[in-house]
Amino acid sequence: MKSWIPAQSDKRGRSPAHMRYLRRLRLRQWSVWGCRLALLLLFFGGWQISADRGWIDPFLFSSPSRIGEQLLQLLRSGDLIHHVVTTATETVIGFSIGTVSGIALATLIWSSPFLSRVLDPYLVVINSMPKVALGPLFIVSMGAGFGSVLAMGVAITVIITALVIHSSFQNVDPDACKLARSFGATRRQLFVKIIFPACIPDMIAALKVNVGLAWVGVIVGEFLVSKAGLGYLIIYGFQVFNLTLVMMSLLIVAVLATVMYQLVAWLEHRLLRHRHLT
Repeated sequence: MKSWIPAQSDKRGRSPAHMRYLRRLRLRQWSVWGCRLALLLLFFGGWQISADRGWIDPFLFSSPSRIGEQLLQLLRSGDLIHHVVTTATETVIGFSIGTVSGIALATLIWSSPFLSRVLDPYLVVINSMPKVALGPLFIVSMGAGFGSVLAMGVAITVIITALVIHSSFQNVDPDACKLARSFGATRRQLFVKIIFPACIPDMIAALKVNVGLAWVGVIVGEFLVSKAGLGYLIIYGFQVFNLTLVMMSLLIVAVLATVMYQLVAWLEHRLLRHRHLT
């Protein structure tokens, strides 16, 4: 005979069924992390075994142990920190300028329908251009240094951000905009109270895209002009046939880009937490 007395909740007011649901969620999350870790270990383990047994050429593809030795050597000399800080600084600045400028450009275009119709085809053409082709112009105008690398990072991020955010502005619920206009809202009030808040998720999505684009722009810029940074190490390692240095630099770029992406994801969770709860 089943008891009519309801099961007791814990101190936080959660029922046994709710606690079992949360336990299943935690187990599923741990399973995902466990599978990710296993794949990573399998990749590096297979890479090391393949290099040791001669299944791949260690000169061309290096190995985790060689990369570790190269990493320790550069850490002891202090050179690695200098290169990592240089590239990370250029990327963060380029990412910030490109994102803010893209949102500002999208806002400017949205504020004037006439300007939007005039600039729309030019933005599409500029976005379709390979930004690497602008490298010589940056070098001539800004010199072979920090300015050109930064300009390359900004050039790759700013136009795509403007196009994505402007498209997001245009897709905001038209009924909400009509309702606000019927109450006498000005265009500025419409933007501040409805358009901009509604587009915050798309802005976060643009930030995630820009993380990868900013790293691409800065690394390409360092290929062209820089004498410091991870892009410089990659091109230098290629020139002297030190492919272990190339692989090490690529792995560091991957780790730093992942950290930067996770920071944006954390920001998304903080800003949109109330939306996930609804």
